[in-house]
Amino acid sequence: MAAPVAVHLEFGQIFFWWGGVCNVNLCVWFAGDMKQLLVWIQQNLLKERPELFVQGDTVRPGILVLINDADWELMGQLDYQLEDRDNIVFISTLHGG
Repeated sequence: MAAPVAVHLEFGQIFFWWGGVCNVNLCVWFAGDMKQLLVWIQQNLLKERPELFVQGDTVRPGILVLINDADWELMGQLDYQLEDRDNIVFISTLHGG
């Protein structure tokens, strides 16, 4: 088993109304990538209407994803391998985030 990877998740205010989450510290116990993290978020954090956050195996259009303050498009998107102490931020560009 891979060493634990601790990541900090932060969600824009709009996600609080959708699913009841804003800031989450968690320890991911696998050497995962962003695709696996999105599945975990959908299954474990979002209480209702996950379709407002994910579409297929990625985030919906209109959601900005930052990894350590950089756009995830520059980091490999779904293929980015999570690293210890990563800061992942999800911001909705719709309704003011």
